[in-house]
Amino acid sequence: MADSIDALRTRVNNFVEEREWAQFHSPKNLAMAMIVEAAEVVEHFQWMTEADSRQLDQATKEKVGHELADTFVYLMRIAEVCGIDLIAAANAKIDLNAQKYPVDKCKGSNAKYTEYQ
Repeated sequence: MADSIDALRTRVNNFVEEREWAQFHSPKNLAMAMIVEAAEVVEHFQWMTEADSRQLDQATKEKVGHELADTFVYLMRIAEVCGIDLIAAANAKIDLNAQKYPVDKCKGSNAKYTEYQ
C-alpha cells in the first residue's frame, strides 16, 4: 500500500502498465475522465444543505472518498503524462495566489481578487 505521493504514483503507473491502458491515457481523455469523476463527487452533495454537507455519515464519506480517489488518480495520471510535477505546480500556484490575495485585502472575504484591487 502506498503511503506517499511518489509511492502512489508508482503504484498507479504499475496498475496502468499491467493492463496496457497507457495507450488510452491521452491528456484529453484523462481530463475528461477526471471531470466525470469530479461530477460524481458533486452528485453526493447535490441536494444536501450546506450544514448537512459538513456532517456526512460514514457510508456517504466512503462513497465520496471513492470518487475523490478516482478524481485524484486521474489528476496524477494527467500530470504524469504531461510531465508536470504536481507538488511543484501546487507550490507555485499557492505563491501566485498569495500575491493575488494578500491577507490585508482579502481576509474573511470571498471576493475575487479583481473585485478588491
